[in-house]
Amino acid sequence: MKPIKTPQQAIENMRDGCSIMVGGFISCGRPLAVLDAIYEKGLKNLTIISNDTSKEETGIIKLVMAGRVSRFIGSYIGMNRIMGEKLKSGEVKIELVPQGTFVERIRAAGAGLGGVLTPTGLGTAIAEGKEVLTVDGKKYLLEKPLKADFAVVKANRADKYGNGFSAGSSKNFNVAMAMAADHVIMEAEEIVEPGGLDPEKVTFPCVFIHTLVPVAKPVKGGK
Repeated sequence: MKPIKTPQQAIENMRDGCSIMVGGFISCGRPLAVLDAIYEKGLKNLTIISNDTSKEETGIIKLVMAGRVSRFIGSYIGMNRIMGEKLKSGEVKIELVPQGTFVERIRAAGAGLGGVLTPTGLGTAIAEGKEVLTVDGKKYLLEKPLKADFAVVKANRADKYGNGFSAGSSKNFNVAMAMAADHVIMEAEEIVEPGGLDPEKVTFPCVFIHTLVPVAKPVKGGK
């Protein structure tokens, strides 16, 4: 059985300067309860690895606005002006990674690979300082694995063993990130007894999950 904790209890081992992967695509599949706990704890000098910072003043962008994030690695920052300002001022070091490359680097870390080869970014600023390899006469960038101290992910349902299910597009980056961090915290809208989760619907195998956090289901319509 995996420990079931409050968001505050789940982040007890997080310290200033740690790296945290955050699942979700904008607001879809984003683990907001644990992000709020990180904010409340006052953690700072964080490296956040996530697809985007969203357009709402919640979650990741809330940490950025408070000056708690020193580095951000992700694919898109254009949904809010705040990240653009932080980039120009140099307050946050931002590493932009093409979205496909981003998830494959995470997947490579989870699978124990030395990196991935991709033609995406050749001849652009993305390629600066990176090794270029030639395979069968075609050039590729060597993109190294991307891992973190912690990953915070979101599931619709989980059993007490730590197996989890995410519906539809809410899977997004959550599943890959659960494989690529030293400690994985999974928010779950419903936690059931062993046997209460259809094995055919397991998207997070329990072997990757360390801590479960029960959270309320979002209200439809945002009200």
